[in-house]
Amino acid sequence: MRASSLHITFVTNREWEFAGNQGYLLRTDKQFHWDNRGYASFDQFIGDLASAKRKNLRKERAAVTAEGITFDWLTGRDLTESVWDAFFECYVATGNQKWNPPYLTRRFFSLIGQSMAEQIWLVMAKRGREYIAGALNFFDGDTLYGRNWGCTCYVPFLHFETCYYQAIDFAIAKGLKRVEAGAQGSHKLLRGYLPQATYSAHYIAHSGLRRAVADYLEGERAAVAEHMEVLATRTPFRKTGDYGGN
Repeated sequence: MRASSLHITFVTNREWEFAGNQGYLLRTDKQFHWDNRGYASFDQFIGDLASAKRKNLRKERAAVTAEGITFDWLTGRDLTESVWDAFFECYVATGNQKWNPPYLTRRFFSLIGQSMAEQIWLVMAKRGREYIAGALNFFDGDTLYGRNWGCTCYVPFLHFETCYYQAIDFAIAKGLKRVEAGAQGSHKLLRGYLPQATYSAHYIAHSGLRRAVADYLEGERAAVAEHMEVLATRTPFRKTGDYGGN
């Protein structure tokens, strides 16, 4: 192999172990996923939560409704250029508030709308006739994958509603098994999204750099495992029953 490095991400645990046996450096991380345990409605889902957490979710949803905000679920032919214009405005507005500027171009959204519209679910929040926020998701036969979010104005709890609660509603309505909300943000835990380990494998040709990275990954794996154990004790679900992650 002549490459200076090779990185294989989001492999299964079995593939990860196989790669380790082949000499790859091993890394773990975590994401937050919501699992559909055969729920017929959002209310049935939050019935599995501890009382205080259940009240909190209802309070957050009610606060968004009180702001007069409604939601459009858009997929397939609903994904017009005007819709993409509105979402891109939200995406750029939020991206510009962070350290790194938005990296997806307006043309990107047109291209995915042309090539895979039936696998896209775009949820757009509107006040009156104006779109003020949106979340881009992709889905297959059993999973909804949350990817990008943006808003043009601040509304309390709108991020949680648009990205997490609307996603749960959609998954239940479509009979999907899970929602993968991605990495970062332990705040997702309080909203029913449980930590799930992710795995990657890495080849580094330079021996010195390889040793340094290997040392770092050893400590990082231990830290991730410890954090996962802590998060497992802080789930929002009622203590009775088995509500742990996979």
